[in-house]
Amino acid sequence: MSVERELNKRSGSKCELCGATENLKVYEVLPAKKGGIDESILACSTCIDQIENPETLDLNHWRCLNDSMWNENAAVQVVAWRMLSRLRASGWPQELLDQMYLDEDTLAWAQATGEGEEEENKVIHRDSNGVILEIGDSVVLIKDLKVKGSSMVAKQGTAVRNIRLDHENAEYIEGKVDGQTIVIITAYVKKI
Repeated sequence: MSVERELNKRSGSKCELCGATENLKVYEVLPAKKGGIDESILACSTCIDQIENPETLDLNHWRCLNDSMWNENAAVQVVAWRMLSRLRASGWPQELLDQMYLDEDTLAWAQATGEGEEEENKVIHRDSNGVILEIGDSVVLIKDLKVKGSSMVAKQGTAVRNIRLDHENAEYIEGKVDGQTIVIITAYVKKI
């Protein structure tokens, strides 16, 4: 059964965030380890657009989180937590965040993108040109890199897709090269 069909069944063919019934799409909640239904939600184009483009946020649209934050599915809880964290300066989202409970693994997943951290405390990853890198971005290596602990050499021009960020060090990202997950220094990559 396809992920979209399973999500439609799980959600009753409604956006799992706001309850809309039109323009529904599968939205993978990053960082995804395996993908699939457990790491995805069914969301409307309005919700997805506002998640991906913070400048388009409509505060009143997100009042729906008052209900969806209690959803039993971890992926929905993660998105609700991230959106409430993003909006918390508005007052009512902070109250909802204070009521919300996430188990340790789900909270770690929700915090993996850096959402909810104060701006001055955020670790910002930048490529060799100073462009900000985010989870899920694709980069290309600008130099041959020897991989420590192996005889492998990651060649210049190699594309690395769906990167992950080290939230403690702005100079490190992780990605797969030739099927092996490696740590890459941001000074040696360029965002595609």
